[in-house]
Amino acid sequence: MELYKNIKVFAFSILIFLVIPTLIAAECTCDEEDEDRNKSEALRYKIAALISIMVAGAIGVCIPLLSKVIPALSPEKDIFFVIKTFAAGVILSTAFIHVLPDAFENLTSPCLKEHPWGDFPFTGFVAMCTAMGTLMVETYATSYFQNQNSKKTPKQVENHESCSDVEKHAGHEGHVHVHTHASHGHAHGQVSSSDRSSELLRHRIISQVLELGIVVHSLIIGISLGTSESPKTIKPLVAALTFHQFFEGMGLGSCITQANFKNLSITVMGLFFALTTPIGIGIGIGISSVYDENSPTALIVEGIFNAASAGILIYMALVDLLAADFMNPRMQKSGTLRLGCNISLLLGAGAMSLIAKWA
Repeated sequence: MELYKNIKVFAFSILIFLVIPTLIAAECTCDEEDEDRNKSEALRYKIAALISIMVAGAIGVCIPLLSKVIPALSPEKDIFFVIKTFAAGVILSTAFIHVLPDAFENLTSPCLKEHPWGDFPFTGFVAMCTAMGTLMVETYATSYFQNQNSKKTPKQVENHESCSDVEKHAGHEGHVHVHTHASHGHAHGQVSSSDRSSELLRHRIISQVLELGIVVHSLIIGISLGTSESPKTIKPLVAALTFHQFFEGMGLGSCITQANFKNLSITVMGLFFALTTPIGIGIGIGISSVYDENSPTALIVEGIFNAASAGILIYMALVDLLAADFMNPRMQKSGTLRLGCNISLLLGAGAMSLIAKWA
């Protein structure tokens, strides 16, 4: 998984070193909206938002990770399916209700030139391309690592056969039938082990791609909040984004739990998620004096990144989280579990949709 760690770090580096400077350097071409500005009061709310969002994100991502301490939260339990489905509904609603509309608003703003931004639906196009790109990344990554693992399997079978030959020469020729069955049993063990390895690999790729999608829009949200100087705008956002981060953390934590990472990787991924929005708020506070949210460059950059994030989240929620769980044989055999997960999905999507009233 070293390849994916490098990809994630590289993508985040591009986001920091390319996006932020372009936002700062943007020139204003559209009049700013009249707002009730109070810089000192707004700063107090920003600091409160930074702390509450960071704590909520950390708690949210840690809840599913407590399965080792609380057996009821283990992926083998039905409650885990219910929690994961709720979180998937939150992520799906985040993409459709929060991120995608923001991207449409940015890329159809009257502050942008009519040509080319008014000639083509760039928001939907970027979201579609990102969803397809996510599919391709998952496909090629899974294929690559499965091929790497399959190269090890023939060596293990060959070692087993060599061991059987040694036993024969040691005077056990009369037990060929026993050895044949042992080899047969070993082959079944290899298939089972390969399936488990493939499933684990899939969960690891899902968790890392999902985190990348969440991190992109979380950073944009943080910067937007940090640059605002209107207490009336910030106050409702503090509570809304706190719940938003908490629920998203639950979804990401569920995926990380199933990926069975080492403790260090779990800690890094959890911190990466919990700190992204606060870091964005800090960056926003730092550039608030020179940042213009209505400048063409800022609108284009935010719109494209929001659309890309929406495409990733929609694909991950529908394909990797919901479809995979709802088609799971365990859920197919249990009507009670299906009902619980359907209700949980509606509650998760509904709760996050309701938050859109304030955020």
